[in-house]
Amino acid sequence: MLARKTILSPFFSETNIPAARPIPATPPRTRGKAEILCKQRLGRTVLDRLHQQGAFKVLFPRTSGKTLNGILLNTAGGLTGNDKMQLEATAAEDCRLALTTQAAERIYRALPGEVTHITNTLTASSDSHIHWLPQETILFDGAALRRTLRIDMRGGSRLLAVEPLVFGRTEMGEQPNLINFRDHVEIRRDGHLIFSDRTVMQGDGTRLLCGPASGNGQRAMASLVLAAHDAEQMLPGARAMMAETGGVSLVRDGLLFGRIMARDGFALRRILLPLIKYLSAAPLPRTWMT
Repeated sequence: MLARKTILSPFFSETNIPAARPIPATPPRTRGKAEILCKQRLGRTVLDRLHQQGAFKVLFPRTSGKTLNGILLNTAGGLTGNDKMQLEATAAEDCRLALTTQAAERIYRALPGEVTHITNTLTASSDSHIHWLPQETILFDGAALRRTLRIDMRGGSRLLAVEPLVFGRTEMGEQPNLINFRDHVEIRRDGHLIFSDRTVMQGDGTRLLCGPASGNGQRAMASLVLAAHDAEQMLPGARAMMAETGGVSLVRDGLLFGRIMARDGFALRRILLPLIKYLSAAPLPRTWMT
């Protein structure tokens, strides 16, 4: 019998086999950034520039009104430790810009020492209107989130901002036993600080939310800000719509602030929807109605 000769391809020779790459200590992280600039054209607000990268996408459904409506999407489906999302949106002079989200944002359990970062920056030029109306952010057990909302207003611009927050889904029996949450909202008009609000929750979320001055057992909350020249005129109507677990006040000339607590996300929406419709004087975002 003839001896069989084995020939190795140079691609698979011992000297050419690549060394195994070390497995990274942490898996790849979600990154996303979006930049939006709108302008005025023929009496309507239209998109002037859009830049989006990573998991952050923005859709602009066709509408017949004067407002440009943007729907923010996180294609990753949720966020966890060390994920970073960033938005910069500018409404040019006399523009109308409304921003919401496709669905609730979910913040999942993070590994020890890791934190999710969300940074949103809005600029309202003179005589422009911005409605910042994201749907709920849901904090699951073990979530760690640093969230910042900075708003720069100029001249006679108008702002309505609502930030709903849910601590676990009560209908699923979820308990926020470990929460690391820091939130900062800052609003300036013509360079002057007119509003600053910080929320910090660290530790056993279930226990913290049971305190008589920190939730009294409620598992959902929302902050609401209206910065406009007619804010004082809107106060009586807003108070009439407010539930017993919430309150709204005129904290300074042209600035109305409210905070609402509710037992869960569904109850919170029942309070928020009529308030948003009243204070915005506009139809509710379509995504809020699904």
